[in-house]
Order: sequence, then structure tokens, then C-alpha cells
Amino acid sequence: MEPGLASSKVSDMDYHSLNAMLNLYDADGKIQFDKDREAARQYFLQHVNQNTVFFHNFEERLRFLIDNDYYEKALIDQYSVEFIERLTDEAYAMKFRFPTFLGAFKFFTSYALKTFDGKRYLERFEDRVVMVALGLAQGDEELARGYMREIVSGRFQPATPTFLNLGKAQRGELVSCFLLRIEDNMESISRGINSSLQLSKRGGGVALSLSNIREAGAPIKKIENQSSGIIPVMKLLEDSFSYANQLGARQGAGAVYLSAHHPDIMRFLDTKRENADEKIRIKTLSLGVVIPDITFELAKKGEDMYLFSPYDVERVYGIPFGDIPISEKYHEMVDDPRIKKTKINARHFFQTIAELQFESGYPYIVFEDTVNQANPIKGRINMSNLCSEILQVNTPTSYNEDLSYNEIGKDISCNLGSMNIAMMMDGQSFGASVELAIRALTAVSDMSHISSVRSIEDGNDKSHAIGLGQMNLHGYLAREHVHYGSDEGIDFTNIYFYTILFHALKASNKLAIERGRTFEGFEDSKYASGEFFDKYTEELWAPTTDRVSELFAAANVDIPTQDDWRELKASVQQHGIYNQNLQAVPPTGSISYINNSTSSIHPIASKIEIRKEGKLGRVYYPAPFMSNENLDYYQDAYEIGPEKIIDTYAAATQHVDQGLSLTLFFKDTATTRDINKAQIYAWRKGIKTIYYIRLRQLALEGTELEQCVSCML
Repeated sequence: MEPGLASSKVSDMDYHSLNAMLNLYDADGKIQFDKDREAARQYFLQHVNQNTVFFHNFEERLRFLIDNDYYEKALIDQYSVEFIERLTDEAYAMKFRFPTFLGAFKFFTSYALKTFDGKRYLERFEDRVVMVALGLAQGDEELARGYMREIVSGRFQPATPTFLNLGKAQRGELVSCFLLRIEDNMESISRGINSSLQLSKRGGGVALSLSNIREAGAPIKKIENQSSGIIPVMKLLEDSFSYANQLGARQGAGAVYLSAHHPDIMRFLDTKRENADEKIRIKTLSLGVVIPDITFELAKKGEDMYLFSPYDVERVYGIPFGDIPISEKYHEMVDDPRIKKTKINARHFFQTIAELQFESGYPYIVFEDTVNQANPIKGRINMSNLCSEILQVNTPTSYNEDLSYNEIGKDISCNLGSMNIAMMMDGQSFGASVELAIRALTAVSDMSHISSVRSIEDGNDKSHAIGLGQMNLHGYLAREHVHYGSDEGIDFTNIYFYTILFHALKASNKLAIERGRTFEGFEDSKYASGEFFDKYTEELWAPTTDRVSELFAAANVDIPTQDDWRELKASVQQHGIYNQNLQAVPPTGSISYINNSTSSIHPIASKIEIRKEGKLGRVYYPAPFMSNENLDYYQDAYEIGPEKIIDTYAAATQHVDQGLSLTLFFKDTATTRDINKAQIYAWRKGIKTIYYIRLRQLALEGTELEQCVSCML
């Protein structure tokens, strides 16, 4: 989107009109950034102040919020009133200001505590931060102060469920999303649907693996052609998410993943076709495909790919189909007469995926072997989540006939938050900020007990898994006059994530020492063997460009040395780490706006983003740090193209134990061949997952149409 030309003088305008001035050049042909800043100020004067409940003093406010069940009394009781007031004063003394109208609007619309009738505000940004900090610190005053300063300064931002809910008496869970696996029996399918309802009711998006379910026409109790396959299960799940709509606030969000070598794979993909029969069409579920290396190799050779019956594979190997390393066992399974198999053309399979992505953006892709080769934890990863950044080991749960638990396995919850790269590079203590973020996310894990789904609760309690994300990469690079996807941009991404990893591991090691325990299974991990650390102790990691050396030197950020890694390796092998998983980079959405960040680590989609916000209509958001002088550094993602985005993500991926939510952007001239080429390039570069495919589509008036994104944090 490019602004038009202003045709009249601005005078006495409301905040919405002022914000719209971003869409108009001034008389000198400049973008009117100052009008958006004025819109943010006027939003407070014209709306927020007039709709806020004010109190005579702090103690009166706190008593009112507790007595009327707005704030959680048990949380407040962990601290003295004097400390809470002092912490609140310190937060306000930092003089936080929303630099954009959309940031302020998003906060008061989506996060601030309101009266029960929804008409008046009971919190400002600082009040919400204080409550979140108190909740995360669980009675520790020093930690609470640290969390408050990290969030107000913008260095760390908890994910939406945490930032929205902590401290409120009437609240949902603190967790962003959940991952469930379903086994090949009716008990597991029934439980999977029930668990999806329970989790969706509590405000989380849910992803499910369907790879283990036998295909359509497979035998049941040795009687052939009895199974209905996965499509009816998908329809049941879609209806479940529609029903569990979180008090009408929004539809439940669900995703399903399937192995590329499942016999129902083409039917699975057909459910997203625009002309699909209504009996099979899936409208709201997100789809993901798990693709091993062998599939690419078969396509490269122009060969057929075999699809294997999950029922037979589990009979032969004694483990579910989703836990089989297909590339390793492929030819063995092809040659095994006990396993029923069919075949399709591998190139046709990839062409179908590209066609569907061209139409709908789906399916997501998990590069199965890349994911598992990089996995430091014993076990197999066979799925991801709604945003394709969570990559953790799961284990099966078995049930009795009455659907009670026989053996509880491990399912996955996502405990997420993100750091602002620009603010981290401006901060005083890089390592201390990472440690506070790790402690904050660990607190979210410690406080999350989803007892209605025991496999989720047990998985969380045993793994203490978290996902520390990053955002504002493009904003930071542009501010420092570095082009996204350039040699310097990729070099910075590499060294930044390398440094984050060191401090994240160091913090988790410190937690293990303090608490005297590790995550369950640490002894069998590559951390315990030391294998994980080899590439850091045996290889020198340092900036390859002068510009990146200058950036880290100017920020006083020490880049870990090989000796630093050797010391950390020894401590980890001796004491362990507390968190099974540490990093995951989500797409980020609302939190990017209130944090004034470019989303995640992908490039901007537009210099001035257009959003549709309910009754308010169109709202405009300028890219962070953008000015009329540095516009050249704000190429949008469509101009930059998929290869530079993939190169940037590949640089980060090698230092992230889980995944990164990677969206690929294509111009409106792109073809399915271009999408195929980008997928192959991503696979070769070691990318773990692909989230959405987005094609630039221009509306008649020349502004960018808003694309569908199902999972934003």
C-alpha cells in the first residue's frame, strides 16, 4: 500500500481520521507519520480517559478490584499492598507511550481489564504489566520488578493468553495452544474430540495428528472395507471447534496433520479445494502435511511414491505409523508383503500441494527428517501446531473401554512469549534479559495445569517445555540501515540467534541447579551426551561482516566464545537443564502491535499495513522505526521474495531447538512452479516447517487485501 495525496488541511480531527492520514501524502509528498502519533494521543483524550474508572487512591482501586472479583485475591495476597503500589509507581515512572494508534487501540480493545458490562476501562498498560509481573513472579518481589521492567521497556512480551489473563479473577488459561496425537482406535478418536472441546473451551488452539488412523477401506476386526478413514474424523473435529467458540468471542481454532505417505493423503488435500463436494469440504480446520526426505528424492527421480496402511505398519512394527522413520524404513516397507500399499506419482503429489497453496495458503508443511535430525530429545516428532513453530516429542496414550486412562502419554502445550530484537540490542544486559524471559515462560509452564486433559497436563509437568520467540527483526535491520536478506542481515540473524541460544541454555541450566531437577528424559538427550554442544565447541561462530561486528560492539553484547560453550557444556552435563525445549518463533500478531514490532522475524507485508478492526473499519499501521528518510530499507516481503526470507530463516533455524513460523510471500505473477521451487529450496536449506503461502492480491482501489491468518499470538 502506498499513501495517496492529502487534499485538505487537517484540523480538529478525531483519532480515527488522524490515523487515516497515514494513507495520504502531505504537500511535500511525505508520509504523515506525525498524524498517527497524534492519533494515539487523541485516542486517550477522546476515548480512553472518558471511559476509564478513576479512584481516589491506589488502595481504594485495589480493594475495589479484589472485592468485586476483577483481580485474583490469592495472587495479590502474595505481596504487600505497599509493594504493589511501589511497583505500579515504578512502572508509571518509566513513562511508557504507545508510538502508534493501532498499538493503543489493540491494547484497550483486546487486553485491558474492563468492567463486566465491557463499557469502561479498569486498567492502563502499566497496570496490566504489573499484574502480569506479579503473577509470573509468584511472590518474589525482585523477580516481579525485573519482569515489570522487561515488559514496560519492550524487551520481552508474554504471548496473548498470558498477557491477557494473568491476575484476572475471571480468566482463561495462560497457554497459547495445544498438540494432541490420536491413535488408531475408537477410544482415542473419541477422547481426541472430547479433549479438543475441553481445550478449545479454555481458549487454546488445538492441533491433532491423524497419521496413525487407518485409511478408508481398511479392515476393522479383520473385516475388509470397514474403515471410513480420516475425513469423517476431520468433519467431527471441525464441528467441535465451531461449537466450542469461547463464549462467542471467537471460533475455536484447530489444525490437523497427516503423513505424506498415508493412503488418505490425496483425499485429505482435496478437502481444501475450492470446488470440493460439501460432504468432504473442510472450511475452518487448518491442514498440515508431514513430508520425509524420501518423498523429495522420489519426486526428483520422477518415481511413484508408496502409501502405507497405518493398520498394517503398526501390526508389523509394533509402533504407530506416525512414529516410523519413513525415509529409513521406506524400501523395507515397500518390499514387505504384509503391508498393504498403494502408489501415486510423487511429482503429482507436490503439484497438488502447490495448487492448493495457490488457492488457499494450505497445507502447512513439516519437513520430517530435518526436524528429527535436529531434535536433541529422545523420541520422534511427527506433527506441529496451528502456527507450525512447535516441534516436540509426543508419546501415545491408551484408554480402557469406558474411556478412562490406561496409560497416560505425553501431549504438548505451548508456553510462549517473544523478545523484541531492537530493544534487546538497545538494552543494558542481554544475558539478564534472556534469563528473565526464560524464568517468565517457565513460570507459565509451572502454573498451567490442564487437568481436563491429563496427557497435556502430564506432558507439561514432565517436560517444562517453553518457546521463547523473537520479533522485530526487519524493524531493527531497517533502523540500522541494513537490508533484510542481505549478507549483513543474514549474518546478524545468525549471530543474534546464536547468542540467544547460549543465554537460554545458561538460564535453564541455572534453573536446574536451583531446583535440583531436570526435565524428564534429560539423561537420554543430546544435551546430556554433550553431542548438542559439539558444533559450538569445535567450530568458531563469529560475525562474517564488519557491519554486524559493529552492531554487537555498539550494543555491548558479548558474543559467546568456544570457551564459554565448553564451560556451559560441562555445567549442563553435570547439572542438566530444566526445560526440555527452549525456543520457538511464532508469527506474533497483536503483541507485535502493542510492542511496536515487525511481526516475528519475517519481513513486513506492507510499509503501511491496513487492518479491519470491527466497527472502526480500516486502521493503518506504519512499520516500526520507518521514516521518510529510510523507506528504502522497508522493502515488503513480496518484493524481497521467498529465497531471501528462507535464507534468513535458515540462519536462525540452526540455533532454535523447535521451529520458526515461516510464511512465504509471492507476487501475483507467481505460478505453482514458483511455489514448488521455493519448497525445494527451503528443504535444501534446512528449514523445518512452512506455515502459510501468501500471494499478493490487489483490490480495485490498489490497496492490499487482508490475508487469513488462523493463529496469531
